[in-house]
Amino acid sequence: MADAPEMMVVTTRNVSCNGGGGALGHPKVYYTIGDEGFVDCGYCDRRFVLKDGPADINAEAPASS
Repeated sequence: MADAPEMMVVTTRNVSCNGGGGALGHPKVYYTIGDEGFVDCGYCDRRFVLKDGPADINAEAPASS
């Protein structure tokens, strides 16, 4: 079974990815996280998740009234 892609929780909608750099990296690319709360790198499948956004599984649920 393949490992799940790496997930990075970020605090800004604008992110960049270089695949970790070095010989195993890829060209640096830039992405903007949309309303879904995440974006995947087209080269390495690393997922960038907006902290406390809709895709952040660790975000606290809003208090209900």
